[in-house]
Formats: sequence, structure tokens, C-alpha cells
Amino acid sequence: RQILWCKTQGILGDFGRILKGMSMNATSPTRMNLLSRRGQYALATRGVNLLQKKRDALVQEFFTLVQAALEARRQLNEAGREAHMALILAKSFDGPQAVEILSLSVPGVSNVRVEVENIWGTRVPDLTADWPPGAVVSPLFVGGQTLAAQAAFRKLGRALLRASNTESRLRRIGEEIKKTARRVNALELAVIPGLRSQIRYIRQVLDQQEQEDIFRLKRVKRKIEAQSIHR
Repeated sequence: RQILWCKTQGILGDFGRILKGMSMNATSPTRMNLLSRRGQYALATRGVNLLQKKRDALVQEFFTLVQAALEARRQLNEAGREAHMALILAKSFDGPQAVEILSLSVPGVSNVRVEVENIWGTRVPDLTADWPPGAVVSPLFVGGQTLAAQAAFRKLGRALLRASNTESRLRRIGEEIKKTARRVNALELAVIPGLRSQIRYIRQVLDQQEQEDIFRLKRVKRKIEAQSIHR
């Protein structure tokens, strides 16, 4: 995976140079330009192959993540329903005031970390955090429904973080697939046909110049032979 990513990055760097080279001296029928266009054509062809491999690998990774994203979203919806129902029961049995007082004593999320993972050249953030165990209270002073609501919302927070990471990864990979597909189309539909037509044009002009040179040499040779006969 890392080797393919490095090769792809090198091809993308050369891709800009190919476009720049096509815009400069695009129609100059010289042997130097012919050799240059042939090298650019070979490079563009190799770039298409590498980008297609990258696109296929990203598509495979994308469909693998789809199932994980759907499962994370299902768990999030389920945890949301459970937390909502637990909150309603807590307010009904223990009273809204007791629930709000307990919520103020719960410590916040700590040690939030963002790690960046490289997936086929795509930088994907991964957010992690340490969840508090909850408010330290005695069950004698706090109702059981309120404690159950506290645990349900802690579960909801974990599910929300897991779904966020999975869907963010899925979105980044989807954007990279679109970007890679556009580059492949640009090479296949614009750059490679343009280079092919330029190579054909330069070769035709050079062949014509070569034939003219041969004809000119033959003419000069006949003149020299005629002069030598008259002498």
C-alpha cells in the first residue's frame, strides 16, 4: 500500500510537468520534442495504470467501510432511543430538578486526541477520548432511573464518537475516489490522446522533411554528376 502511494504521488508530480510541457512548444516539429512527447506518453500511460489501481483499492476500502458505517449508525440510533427513554423515565420517577442537579456534577470528557491515519494517500482523522465514569453519588440519594439515564447517555456519547469517525473516514475516501477518477479521466480523455496526436504530427513533419532532404540530396548529386560529365 505504501509503495503504491509513493509511486502515485510521483506520477501526480510528473502529471503537472506533462501538462506544462504540452503547453510549451506543443507544435514544434523537432526530434527533441518528439523524444520528449514519447517520454511523457509513457509516463502518462504508467500514471493511468497506477491511478486505476489506487482507485480500485479505494473503492474496495469504501465498500468495506459502508457496512461498518451502517452498523455504527444503527448503534447510534439505538443508543439515542435508549438515552431518550431513560431521560424521560428519570424525570418521571426522580423529578427534573434531581436529574439536572446530577448532570451538573458529571465531569466532562478528558484527554481528547486526534490521530491521522494514511489510507492510500488519504489523510483520515481518528478522534479518541477518555469518558468519565459518571458522577460519584450514593444510590440512597439518587434514584435508579437517573443513574440508568447517566449510563445510557455515556453509551450514546461513545456511539456518537464511533459513528463520527466511521462516517468521516467514509466521506474522505469517497472524495478521494472522485478526485482519482477525475485524474484518470483527464489522462485517458485529454492528456494521452493529445500526446498521441502530437507524436503523430511531429513524426509526419519529420518524415516529410527527411523525404525533402533526400530529394534535395539526389538533386544535388545529379547536378554534381552532370558537371563532372561535361568536364
